[in-house]
Amino acid sequence: MIGFFERLTRPFLQAIDPEDAHGLTIRMLKYAPLPPVAGDDRRLATPAFGLNFPNPVGVAAGLDKNAEIPDALLRLGFGFVEVGTITPLPQRGNPRPRLFRLEADRGVINRLGFNSQGGGAVLGRLAARANAGGIVGVNIGANKDTRDRIADYVRMIEQFAPVACYVTINISSPNTPGLRDLQQAEALDDLLARVIEARERVSQDAGPTPVLLKIAPDLSLAELDDVVGVARRRRVDGMIVGNTTLARPAGLREIARAKEAGGLSGRPLFPLATRMLAETYVRVESVFPLIGVGGIDSGAAALAKFRAGASLVQVYSGLVFRGLGLLAEIKAALVAALERDRLESLVELVGADAAAVTAEPWP
Repeated sequence: MIGFFERLTRPFLQAIDPEDAHGLTIRMLKYAPLPPVAGDDRRLATPAFGLNFPNPVGVAAGLDKNAEIPDALLRLGFGFVEVGTITPLPQRGNPRPRLFRLEADRGVINRLGFNSQGGGAVLGRLAARANAGGIVGVNIGANKDTRDRIADYVRMIEQFAPVACYVTINISSPNTPGLRDLQQAEALDDLLARVIEARERVSQDAGPTPVLLKIAPDLSLAELDDVVGVARRRRVDGMIVGNTTLARPAGLREIARAKEAGGLSGRPLFPLATRMLAETYVRVESVFPLIGVGGIDSGAAALAKFRAGASLVQVYSGLVFRGLGLLAEIKAALVAALERDRLESLVELVGADAAAVTAEPWP
């Protein structure tokens, strides 16, 4: 039923303004009757960060910014959902238009700027679904005009630890001026020290809450060395690689639209994001798991992320062009890979190609 409905509505959604289409999609999923999908192959079950994921395919932050439809997305068969980015106070984000499709390139440019209803509104929704089950992570950010960005992250950890399955520290959006400066070693060390301290302080009431760090794919390898070193020293539970890129890869066909300011995601991001994933994997040395995101629009692309070092993957832009059929394709490709190699779990695939990927020419 959902597949038929999607095929019916997709031409209309692709014909209207991308942000309007996104809002309409949220409303449709909020109210559509969605029967649960069939259970997943047991071999797709994935332990990570102290959590047990029914399958390793999640929804990346950005689709459900204000936690309006996490349960609808879980019912569609995703193994987990990451809501946000959420800021402490409501903010409108950047002026419209701020979201652009590169149809010929299967890419998206956004300069949304952390448009958020704020922590209070989202906290209420997550508290209301506290007993609903499923893995729902919360991606948090700082308000644009805050005087103390680190204090914003601490405040959000304290607020969301009781209702989040995990919390992601987003310091890699290119659309909030100066935010990526928090990826520099000294600033990052201060940030993670205060965030982890806050997590430990509230854990007596909230329980253990994994803290993940989301990084940009635009870091230099020297900067990545610093980031991974700080993340390991401060004992974060995992990293997400990576956010959108400010780069514009050679060969883009939508040349005029590609000049729009903002972060690029979708298929053009895949080579860079996957290289950075492999580079991160070899530096982390299995101390904690990684989530691979960026340019996954096929089962083969998802499989490549696992082989480059991901324990879990997230999708968003791929859904814009492929629809929900992408989820089923990814799961089928993963099961087929396990059967072909006679493996019992995806853990045996993780990082299999990481060394080879890091030896390739820079994308």
